[in-house]
Amino acid sequence: MSRAGYNLKQAFSQMGRNKGMYFTSVLAITAMMLILGLFFVAFLNVNLFAATIEKDYNVIQIYLKEGNTPEQNQVIEAALQQSPGIDHITYVTKEDALQSLKVRWGDNGYLLDNLPENPLPESFNVYVKDKDSAHALAEAAAAMEGVDDIAYYQDTIDKLAQISHFIEVGSLIAMGFLVIVSIIIVANTIKLTVFNREKEIGIMKYLGATDWFVRAPFIWGGIIIGMLSAGIATGLTYLIYKKIIGIIGTDVVRILSVTVVPAEYLTINLLIIFMCIGVSIGICGSIISIRRFLDR
Repeated sequence: MSRAGYNLKQAFSQMGRNKGMYFTSVLAITAMMLILGLFFVAFLNVNLFAATIEKDYNVIQIYLKEGNTPEQNQVIEAALQQSPGIDHITYVTKEDALQSLKVRWGDNGYLLDNLPENPLPESFNVYVKDKDSAHALAEAAAAMEGVDDIAYYQDTIDKLAQISHFIEVGSLIAMGFLVIVSIIIVANTIKLTVFNREKEIGIMKYLGATDWFVRAPFIWGGIIIGMLSAGIATGLTYLIYKKIIGIIGTDVVRILSVTVVPAEYLTINLLIIFMCIGVSIGICGSIISIRRFLDR
């Protein structure tokens, strides 16, 4: 405990004597982590949105034209039943569609009570067994007489998968580049501190101090830089994310049936990730900067 206390005291003392460099290092690493945090937020939400939509990939909504007779709808249903890969079909009336929309709107559902008439069409929800069947059925249903429109999510899922992959690759490339830059920044900061204590380090080595005894205060200085940066970057990411959700509005999110990652859950996980990255950067930068002085 006394050794740890000595190392921390020396680390804070070094930071006090080199405030400018340490402050610059914290700002630089905070900026790096903030960029990574925004990539991380985008990646998680796109993945969650894709997963939410993918649950409905096996459902094709076939909207019927206004004015169709029951017999026409029965003909369409019979044709759909003959398509390969069909699991089952449900018929949705205009009233059922409106009630479902009210549920989706949540507390704002009462706004639909003042409509002069129900604008929603009748439809069939067709449940298929696999994606290939869904694609073939969507094309066949589009050519049927009496069908007004089709809601099929596979194209959206594929596009979201591409976006998610792009964000993932971009995040990894950005993280690799920014981590290297951050390690260099920390190494240079610690190196300046080492220069200021070069004679003191020489005396300590002459008196028999081990390499780890000399190295420990500088490593703790790097760890402190990383932890401070992680805390600040997490807080900024949380505030920006909450602001974005506030601008979009929770009501809009609910109405569009879009799911977003809760800010509190995101912050806890992001803080853990940033702490690990920050501490690793601090340790690596410190070891690199002081190694050449210990090898003399």
